[in-house]
Amino acid sequence: MIEVRNLTYSYGKKEILHNISFTVAKGAFVAIMGSNGCGKTTLLRCISRLLTPQSGQVLIGDTPASDYSVRQLAQQIAMVQQHPHTDIEFSAFETVLMGRNPYQRHLQNESQKDWDIVEQCMRQTNTWHLRLSLPSQMSGGELQRVMIARALAQQTPILLLDEPTSNLDIAHQFEIMELLRDINQHEHKTILIVVHDLNLALRYCPDALLLHNHGLLFQGHTDEALNSERIATVFGVKASIQDGYIRFK
Repeated sequence: MIEVRNLTYSYGKKEILHNISFTVAKGAFVAIMGSNGCGKTTLLRCISRLLTPQSGQVLIGDTPASDYSVRQLAQQIAMVQQHPHTDIEFSAFETVLMGRNPYQRHLQNESQKDWDIVEQCMRQTNTWHLRLSLPSQMSGGELQRVMIARALAQQTPILLLDEPTSNLDIAHQFEIMELLRDINQHEHKTILIVVHDLNLALRYCPDALLLHNHGLLFQGHTDEALNSERIATVFGVKASIQDGYIRFK
């Protein structure tokens, strides 16, 4: 379970999130949505402790995230960033193997168990054939699947993803979302995902958090979050929902 209590975050004098509170149940698959600049990425980074809020707190289970060591928190939460850092050319296998770092002691070599977990996660994400490839040799969809494999290799109960389908064609968007749905349903991981495409959220994510004006406008089922009135309020466009699909006017 993830609980966010009265969380406020500002960049300098610019407030991004104000007094946000919500609870995410264990095993939920939640889309985080809102207009550009509303704080979706900031919220994920506060949950993962990449950012420290000015006030409020995040609890993982019954324990404040601030009480975990870096290693302990990395065994609870794995995060897939929107733009993977690929300046250093590690192979796909080496990249996924980094997900095992939270379980290794200082100067300890990887074990056979670590290697087996990496292979399992790469096969699960259909990236095993890419194991010797460098980032510059992979497509955007392939690289995104490698990053998801690395997060899976951390073997955490919580998975955070920041727009993992951005800049991908529609076929790769479906591929990534179906992979995440399968992980959620069969491994019962709690997944929070920032989603830009409302129809993808409606199709794949049962639950949603809708951010607006620095706060939380709605939490609940995605089909209730994305009605015509809320879409107009948050995104400033007219839309209708027909047969489970959002049509913009």
